[in-house]
Amino acid sequence: MNPGGNVQEILKQVKTIELTTKHLVDGLMAGKYHSIFKGQGIEFSEIREYVPGDDVRAIDWNVTARFNRPFVKEFIEERDLQVYFAFDASGSGEFGDRVSKKKKAIELAATLMFSALRNNDKVGLLLFTDRVECFIPARKGRRHVLKTLSTILSHSPASKRTDIGCALSYLSRVVKKRGVVFIVSDFLSENFLREMKILKSRQDVIAINMSDPRESEIPDVGMIRLEDEETGEQILLDTSDTAFRERYAKSVRDHNMKLTREFRKLKIDTVNIQTHEPYEMQLRRFFKTRQGRVR
Repeated sequence: MNPGGNVQEILKQVKTIELTTKHLVDGLMAGKYHSIFKGQGIEFSEIREYVPGDDVRAIDWNVTARFNRPFVKEFIEERDLQVYFAFDASGSGEFGDRVSKKKKAIELAATLMFSALRNNDKVGLLLFTDRVECFIPARKGRRHVLKTLSTILSHSPASKRTDIGCALSYLSRVVKKRGVVFIVSDFLSENFLREMKILKSRQDVIAINMSDPRESEIPDVGMIRLEDEETGEQILLDTSDTAFRERYAKSVRDHNMKLTREFRKLKIDTVNIQTHEPYEMQLRRFFKTRQGRVR
């Protein structure tokens, strides 16, 4: 495929994603995305005369003394929210039965990006493997969101391995203003909780945990050769060995339970997405739960 054709294909994919996510974006906006993700505080708007029912703490005593009648300060919410997506581009994202984890993750991230766009928030991107592959500072506007999605779709990672801690450490250093960070990954990485704790102290962190049902159970299909998507290592397995299949399933369950415990301890909101299911239900459930907490 020539470069021009490749660009056209990427643009076509971006347009398709925008159209297919539109109904869910509308639903998330109706579900009060605005109230779930707060802005950076409040900013002064104007001075007006006090009316019964106003909060007496808002009285401006200098103006009140000058005019000999009460005046209050009015404030408005300062939105200017920046939403970053730390997107795992490592080799394990290519795994999937019906659809790859990466493809599902791109569509989900697009839904959240377009929701942020509709709310006039800034959107930024960090693509990572075992290194920072690409960083796009947060900006507003439809063109910027489309460019960000195009970058995810067209990017060819320099590595297939994963180091989540490296990515989170980078975000903590370069993103100074508090906002929202969605970490979109299968979290098949070690030793990133310290960096996540540091990032959580500075940002509102949400983990989007991508998985495929075939990762949790190995079917009985006899002798098979498996290849690690990230390391390229190949091993020969006898899947007819019941004890082996049970040990494998238990190791996956233990990993997931440990991840859940650690995220809960750090007070990290988690959205668990499986490739064989529509992500809409899980996303709506997350919004509903979060909305209940911020009321």
